Amino acid sequence: MNNKQQKLVNEARERAEGYFRRGEFYCSEAVLTTINELLGKEVDPEIVKLASGFPIGIGKSKCLCGAVSGGVMALGLKYGRTEPGAEMPEKCFPANASLHDYIKETYGSTCCRVLTKDFDDFGSPERAAHCIQISGEVAAWVMERFIEDGLVE
Repeated sequence: MNNKQQKLVNEARERAEGYFRRGEFYCSEAVLTTINELLGKEVDPEIVKLASGFPIGIGKSKCLCGAVSGGVMALGLKYGRTEPGAEMPEKCFPANASLHDYIKETYGSTCCRVLTKDFDDFGSPERAAHCIQISGEVAAWVMERFIEDGLVE
């Protein structure tokens, strides 16, 4: 990876973390918005609405990590399909499975409840910092994947 590409990966991490840290977006929204912006707003920024139900493990149910959900939606920007009945793009399922596996290997789970179990107070700054870090990690991973696959220079 060259310097320009590494800067882009770092920017993805920092921007997603910043959105979340400042309280502008939750995890899924921060990841999807960041990737869309860094891709030059390939889709209308209102796409963030699609990510708004995923924070805190899908509507606060603490199930699937919102950052992972946002990452899956972000991967769809490059690997998804738009036409009914069209063949699924070859890299779609493998890319998404790889994100899932990476987060599971790195953090031990993709479940919000498990990822945050060590924090007695869900509203604590320590728990927030943990989730901010995961959101940044997901955004960086997605951008790195796009670079590796030659979709972003």
